[in-house]
Amino acid sequence: MRDIAESIATWQAAGVRFAVATVVQTWKSAPRRPGAAMAVAENGEVYGSVSGGCVEGAVYEVAREVLDSGEAELKTYGVSDDEALEAGLTCGGIVSILVRPADDEHFPGLPYVLGRIAGGRPVAVASVLSGTDSLGGNLVITPDAADAPAGAPATGTLGDDRLDAAVTEQARGLLAQGHTGVVHIGRHGEQRMDQLAVFVQSFAPPPRMLVFGAIDFAGAVARMGKFLGYHVTVCDARPVFATRQRFPDVDELVVQWPHRYLDEHPVDESTVICVLTHDPKFDVPLLERALLTPARYVGAMGSRRTHKDRLARLREAGVPESALARLSAPIGLDLGARTPEETAVAIMAEIIALRWGGTGERLTGMDLAIHH
Repeated sequence: MRDIAESIATWQAAGVRFAVATVVQTWKSAPRRPGAAMAVAENGEVYGSVSGGCVEGAVYEVAREVLDSGEAELKTYGVSDDEALEAGLTCGGIVSILVRPADDEHFPGLPYVLGRIAGGRPVAVASVLSGTDSLGGNLVITPDAADAPAGAPATGTLGDDRLDAAVTEQARGLLAQGHTGVVHIGRHGEQRMDQLAVFVQSFAPPPRMLVFGAIDFAGAVARMGKFLGYHVTVCDARPVFATRQRFPDVDELVVQWPHRYLDEHPVDESTVICVLTHDPKFDVPLLERALLTPARYVGAMGSRRTHKDRLARLREAGVPESALARLSAPIGLDLGARTPEETAVAIMAEIIALRWGGTGERLTGMDLAIHH
């Protein structure tokens, strides 16, 4: 829902009635992951997607019915279902979608959630999928109690204080990792029971992309990173290159020695680091630090000759082999890229492949699932 949050916030501010359809579970080769959402307004306007086009028409009609009835619905589409075939889900996947009115009964706390998303502050939403007579039930969860919204209208409830407390505990674990999924629990919060299926959608702050080196390639990588949902920082020690004229769309533009920036800013497991300077006086002290952080990805631009020299310098600096093995250099996949934009695609393709366990091979020559 993050990608449509700004749009539905506009609807809500204008008093427009709408329903939200959210992917809650997928099996096999489903086109989109849990958490993907589509909103349908009473005037027929639509934002978002739940399947990349396969079942949008069918879900649109369900959303219109939900707006009329005021009752939430849980729909499952699979390749063996006549309804799914009519909708166009022919990829062999199965997808379950929760469709509910975005009102105080079915989605209490939505304005608070949208505000947290807009402010880049973590929040999770828990909704009951099965095990009770009523669908939905909504509970808003923040990382800790001190940061929680005040009052039931903002937090909502799943119907039982013990259940709320137990789901909150599990949801905070998912939120800390940025994970979205279904948890099973007893009707009164019993951890060893599974009468209820509860969907927990996490809205963690967007992952960070740190791009070092304010060159033309950095501009293309930064644009691609923004497109893919990263919070992008470009850092270079040379003020003549690190200008807003050259990088108008990045979230943060820093004029500082790269290694000093990294010393002052913590890096987490979701951060990706792209070192594009290919200049030893910048690269070596930066990579000494970057390779010892928990960053998900560290890549460095340069020829194989440059990389060989870089490795020698890093070894001399005492960087262990286990850390050097984390370095993706030369950066990117072999796409035959030439231009900055093509190179950015190659770099981001490698980042995506490493994140989701992709091979980087052509799908046409492989007999593997498309969606891992």
